[in-house]
Amino acid sequence: MSEVNSEAPQPTAFELVGGEECVRALVDRFYDLMDLEPEFAGIRALHPPTLDGSRDKFFWFLCGWMGGPDHYISRFGHPRLRARHLPFAIATDERDQWLRCMAWAMEDVGLDVTLRERLLTSFFDTADWMRNRR
Repeated sequence: MSEVNSEAPQPTAFELVGGEECVRALVDRFYDLMDLEPEFAGIRALHPPTLDGSRDKFFWFLCGWMGGPDHYISRFGHPRLRARHLPFAIATDERDQWLRCMAWAMEDVGLDVTLRERLLTSFFDTADWMRNRR
């Protein structure tokens, strides 16, 4: 007699966050903070004058990265994150600003603290990999 795996699949971060509407709220809050708070001026300077395109691309990317629909890949192909970020000077300060901005945005949109910690760990790994300057 074969054993049946009775463990239900674990929900994705996308599901835990609350789907597309909540991912969009997170992305919008992230860019609002970047635009409003002086402590994020370093990373804001790396973006174009209007953040509309950045908001959309990050929303599309984040949906797939969190285990939801691959909107970014369907539009642009593989994200090639490091290659796409190489033209921008990203050092420890920029990495840390990005992470603080995202942590603040996650708190503001009301993500559960355990989920915030889980996501921040993953965000750190990715943001650290983007560094291309000392």
